[in-house]
Amino acid sequence: QVQLVESGGGLVQAGGSLRLSCAASGISRSIDVMTWYRQAPGTVRELVASINSGGTTNHADSVKDRFTISRDNAKNTVYLQKNSLEPEDTALYSCSIAWSSGSSWGRGTQVTVSS
Repeated sequence: QVQLVESGGGLVQAGGSLRLSCAASGISRSIDVMTWYRQAPGTVRELVASINSGGTTNHADSVKDRFTISRDNAKNTVYLQKNSLEPEDTALYSCSIAWSSGSSWGRGTQVTVSS
């Protein structure tokens, strides 16, 4: 059974930084795409960034130049480095992975940015 566990969330002041991690376990196949999403209360879920197996990344316009997604294939882990955080970045951040025959989601980690 594939499981994803996110970590690294918390409370941070505006302008600060956080690094989120999402570790996948129970998967024996290569992971194609790893993605970070976020959802603030009362809003729809937003794709933050994604990275494929070749290292090609895609970042939402709202986080470009502030957030960076990366992955460690040996550890089946995806990271999200978040700099220059703003109160608008407050949300539940969750990750997902996709492979040839399936996909899986984590439960998320809360990030709260105070002004």
